[in-house]
Amino acid sequence: MIEIPKVPKAMQEKFGAILRLTDAFCTAHLDEDYRQLIVEVVAALSRKRPSPLARGKENIWAAAIVHAVGTVNFLFDASQTPHCRAPQIYAFFGTAASTSQNKSKEVRELLGISHASFKWLLPSRLNNNPLIWMVQVNGFFMDARDLPAELQQEAYKRGLIPYVPKPG
Repeated sequence: MIEIPKVPKAMQEKFGAILRLTDAFCTAHLDEDYRQLIVEVVAALSRKRPSPLARGKENIWAAAIVHAVGTVNFLFDASQTPHCRAPQIYAFFGTAASTSQNKSKEVRELLGISHASFKWLLPSRLNNNPLIWMVQVNGFFMDARDLPAELQQEAYKRGLIPYVPKPG
C-alpha cells in the first residue's frame, strides 16, 4: 500500500495530476518500491516554498521525477530489475530527452538526490551501496556496519545511516 504524504493545499491539484501520470508509468514499467519513492519526491517538491511544480507542465515534471529516481537507482542498467531505458520514459510522457534530462537534474539538485542519499534509494539497494554506510569517525571514513552497536545507534539517530544493521 502506497503511503501518501501531506502536501500544501495549494499544491494538491498539481500533486494529484503528476501522481496520476507517474502511477501509470509505474504500473506499466516499475514496481511498488519505485512508486513509493516517486510519491515521496513529488510530495517533497510540492512542499518546497515556492514549489517548482507550480510552473511547468505535469508531463515534463512526471518524466523528470521518474528519470531522477531511476538515475540514482540504476533503472537504466539492463542487469537490474525492474529495468527500462530513458527513451521509454520520454516516449511514455511525450517529452523531449533534453527537457526531461534538464528537469531531472533540477529535481536531483533541489532535493539532494544522489547515489549517496539513502532517503532516495530503493530499499533493495541499501545494503549493496557502500556510499550510504560511510561515516567519518575521528577523521577517518568507516563503514558504519563495522562500528560498535552504540555508534551505529548514534549514527542512525543523527540521520547518517538508514537503519541500524542487525548484528552478525
